[in-house]
Amino acid sequence: MTLLIVVLLVLLGVALRWRRKRSAGAWAMGLGVVMGLGVGCGPVPSWMLQHLQGGFDNRPPPQWSERNAIVLLGAGTYTVPGEDRVEPSYFAQGRLLETVELYRACKSAGADCKVFVTGGDVQSHGVSEAETYQHSLLAAGLPAADVQVETRSQSTWQNAQFTKPMLDGYGAQQILLVSSATHLKRSLLYFAHFGIKPLPMRGDLLKAIWTPYPQGWNFAVADAALHEYIGIARYYVYNAMGLNAPAIPARE
Repeated sequence: MTLLIVVLLVLLGVALRWRRKRSAGAWAMGLGVVMGLGVGCGPVPSWMLQHLQGGFDNRPPPQWSERNAIVLLGAGTYTVPGEDRVEPSYFAQGRLLETVELYRACKSAGADCKVFVTGGDVQSHGVSEAETYQHSLLAAGLPAADVQVETRSQSTWQNAQFTKPMLDGYGAQQILLVSSATHLKRSLLYFAHFGIKPLPMRGDLLKAIWTPYPQGWNFAVADAALHEYIGIARYYVYNAMGLNAPAIPARE
């Protein structure tokens, strides 16, 4: 998205200069170049991540309650070429590892713990994210009785909405939310709307690369961060317009 904006600005500048609007064309081209360098060389995505991931850098060990729920948010799946098999995406690996580590730590503390995996078949691969991740968790040694799936949700908003009754049914005294650090701020906002106040646990942390020349990685990082900021802004706009589902008060 950010690279497309840069290209469009430069093309706009060329078009304006061709139509003899040299001053406006120079401004558009200059803005495109500055944005391209700011994003591609690292400063802009670094700033975006700092305000998005701030507070999630450290991972303090949780104080386990008697009943604990670990909610794992999906990060996509992919089909294995040449095989009739669907696996968690590259971006889901850190979340899966964090979930396994949290579950084992919970059990080591002698507490009751359930994992709730949420995510539908967003990419139309024929199997939901939740079921795909469940298979990986069971392969890692988690018992089937402790891994529950929610397979309908198509978005982070629905992750929160559809997981709510499952968590209420379990009666969790503590809820841990596992996702990427870039995704946690928006996820916490959505879950809070449905009366869920979880402890955020990051599965991975993104970092931009500062370089003297533009790098594609930095554009990808900026796009990921921009997606989250748009999701946060959309929540407040929809709330102001009365388009969101009614908020649910959190339990004391």
